[in-house]
Amino acid sequence: MAGTAEDRRPSPDALLEAAERETRGKLKIFLGAAPGVGKTWEMLSAGRRRKADGVDVVVGVVETHGRAETEAQLAGLEVVPRRMVEYKGRTLGEMDLDAILKRRPALVLVDELAHTNAPGSRHPKRYLDVEELLGCGIDVYSTMNVQHVESLNDVVARITRIRVRETVPDRIVDAADEVELVDLTPADLMARLREGKVYVREQAQRALRHYFSPGNLTALRELALRRTAARVDEQMRSYMREHAIPGPWAAGERVIVCLDPSPVAASAVRAARRTASGLDAELIALYVETDRHAVLSEAERNHLTENMRLATQLGAEVVTLPGRSVTEEILAFARARNATRVVVGKSRRSRWFEFRHGSVVDELVRSGSGLAIEVAPSDAEKTPVGAADWLSEIPRSPGPYLEGLLTTLAATALGKLIDFYIDLPNISLVFVVPVLVAAARHGLVPSLWVSALGVLSYNFFFIPPLYKFTIHDPANIVALFFFMVVAIVASTLAARTRSRTESARREARATAELYAFSRKIAGVVDLYDLLWIVVSHLARPLNAEIVMLMPEKGPDGRLVPHAAFPPDSEFSDADLAAARWSWEADHPTGRGTDTLPGARWLFVPIRTSGSPLAVIGILSKPGRELSAADRRLLDAVGSQAAVAIERVTLAEDIDQARLGAERERLRSAMLTSVSHDLRTPLASIIGALSTLQGGGRYDEATRKELVETALGESRRLDRFVGNLLDMTRLDAGAIAPRLEPVDVGDLVSTTLRRAAPLLEGHAVVSSVAPELPTLSLDFVLAEQALFNLLDNAAKYSEPGGRIEVLARRAGDRIEIVVQDEGSGLPAGALDRLFDKFYRVDDGDRRRAGTGLGLAIARGFIEAQGGTIAAANRTDRSGARFTMSYPA
Repeated sequence: MAGTAEDRRPSPDALLEAAERETRGKLKIFLGAAPGVGKTWEMLSAGRRRKADGVDVVVGVVETHGRAETEAQLAGLEVVPRRMVEYKGRTLGEMDLDAILKRRPALVLVDELAHTNAPGSRHPKRYLDVEELLGCGIDVYSTMNVQHVESLNDVVARITRIRVRETVPDRIVDAADEVELVDLTPADLMARLREGKVYVREQAQRALRHYFSPGNLTALRELALRRTAARVDEQMRSYMREHAIPGPWAAGERVIVCLDPSPVAASAVRAARRTASGLDAELIALYVETDRHAVLSEAERNHLTENMRLATQLGAEVVTLPGRSVTEEILAFARARNATRVVVGKSRRSRWFEFRHGSVVDELVRSGSGLAIEVAPSDAEKTPVGAADWLSEIPRSPGPYLEGLLTTLAATALGKLIDFYIDLPNISLVFVVPVLVAAARHGLVPSLWVSALGVLSYNFFFIPPLYKFTIHDPANIVALFFFMVVAIVASTLAARTRSRTESARREARATAELYAFSRKIAGVVDLYDLLWIVVSHLARPLNAEIVMLMPEKGPDGRLVPHAAFPPDSEFSDADLAAARWSWEADHPTGRGTDTLPGARWLFVPIRTSGSPLAVIGILSKPGRELSAADRRLLDAVGSQAAVAIERVTLAEDIDQARLGAERERLRSAMLTSVSHDLRTPLASIIGALSTLQGGGRYDEATRKELVETALGESRRLDRFVGNLLDMTRLDAGAIAPRLEPVDVGDLVSTTLRRAAPLLEGHAVVSSVAPELPTLSLDFVLAEQALFNLLDNAAKYSEPGGRIEVLARRAGDRIEIVVQDEGSGLPAGALDRLFDKFYRVDDGDRRRAGTGLGLAIARGFIEAQGGTIAAANRTDRSGARFTMSYPA
């Protein structure tokens, strides 16, 4: 039956993967079962064929190992000179990655993909160099043996009894566009060895005795064939998804591998990778951080870090969960993520440890209904892990033991006192109290110490014969035995309760700190304050130097420190280069990572869904690495900081947009005013002067009138231009009043004389109260402010209307009032009356002016410490403007 339209639709994920591959270079891996099968020869031969087709081919690095036929293949190929590195008195030649990127060929040949670079290189592994080349759009041919595939490392070690230290993550092989198997039968390979075509004769004889046995070579050949077949099968299924070819698709599966701080977990991770690859399933590495995580030894912490790093290299999603029970957290997480299979390492715990803490494997098998539980085998040497766990719980200081001795003595004294007055048969219960106190305060080992002291004290002081460590009555032996059992059980339960309480307290403390941090940054509006809060908050729990780096605004976008704790943190050019790399690659870089691991700092980019925003740098104390809890705290704080930075940045952008809109509005208003109100006096001036230019046709009175018209309009034009210049000075903050004693009467009279031409046709009345004190003002600014108010009153008053100027005292201030008998101020105009370029709408009549007079008056008055207010008159129609200065 034909499939539905949905079945015939190409897979979106497959199309996205194909689109991503179009922008990257193509990787082809020549895979062999063992050294000497001819991988390098085949790679060079393929490169020569591509060059013959016109492709720009260079040799990045090739190891010929003295083989003549391999060296012959290099003839005619351009070889990029190696970069020489000094290491422990030796000079090592490494592939020059920067030279290849600068040369930028179409195809580069890179031998030995699993090679470890010399210390000081940009990347610790050659496959990371290859990834950078692919990311720049350069095709790569490379070689590797099957024993270098990370997930097969344990299998190869069991076959050959030799563990290969240089490995390549499976994701590199899985991402290869082509995998070509270079095959050779075991007999032919062994013949090449005997002829000296692989190693020199002495090395060849040793290899034949140990590694290159027929059984080993056959097993390795089978692994190489299976791995190549799996890659071909994956390519076939990807092609089917891209082209919507129907087929039998398996249901999606998820595999969870359990991590723990032991070497066994590495084998479990590799086994889980193989299982996930076979099932085409998603792989998740889970670590449950219980109360025991706080007492891990340094070696265990290092194992845990390495296991997490291995899981990341194998393409797993690493998840850390705090919890009380490992089994419960694993099962809850598996059900939440709809996992189908759980892989755990084979238990190497002691029987005593499993008796006290339980066996995770047994509990998973018993409780994990619906889950397939896979126990990964391990060939690691067994170590007394149980003893190490026991020793890790023993307090090192004598305080807890001394405290237990004192509480036991106090219980003994209390018991003797009770026994003296009361015949109490179960006096032994008195000694249970010190046991519970020791377990609750100091853990299991001190409580067992107190239990032993209690048993001895009870035997010595209360069981006949008294004051001897002997027991005659068998019933007393039974009572003493059960007392000891009760004390041990009580101490174990109390110690477990204490550890869970401490774990809950740590979780609550971490949650409270994150909540306090989120509240602290919620109201921050300044970017520098926000970054300072972030670095100071992280520095204390991580016990490290913290720096926040962000790109500068500009075309180059140079990444620079914006906040650091402590502020005097130093950064070298190499540190800033590592930070820049982390920013551009959007990946952690530096100390403890695969990129620039020799750097002093660890740089972690933070981002939102939009784009990366900043880079956090962490400089830990020497010998201290970030734990899983530290990483979790860093991720949580980084996520919150990224959201806060984006919020502050968006707020700044909104403010800039608002300012831009306001500037645009003011510019439009100014252009409107200038284009209309400056053109009107210019038209009058031009008309008057053109008329005068006509000659003697006009009498003297007419010519005088024309001259006065031109002069008046010129003065009006001068006032418009003066207002624009004054507004520019106010906006620039260039107004600096020169204060001097000013008589109010002189100020009013001088301004009225200057405004006389504007006030013609109006009845002007001035009234200055007697004995007004002098004011400390800038006379020029004060006069201009009053002049602008008189100009405004003349514009909005009817011809013949009355304009009054009043100067009076009002408490500790002097008021100068200008009021007219015009139509007054509309109710909606009071809030915007002093805004720039704002003019009251007066129906069809348009008053001359730019709308700057009142704004300039307010600016001049406030610059001198005064205030201005506008209102309508209450006794009649008209407007009233009141200037107020301190007396």
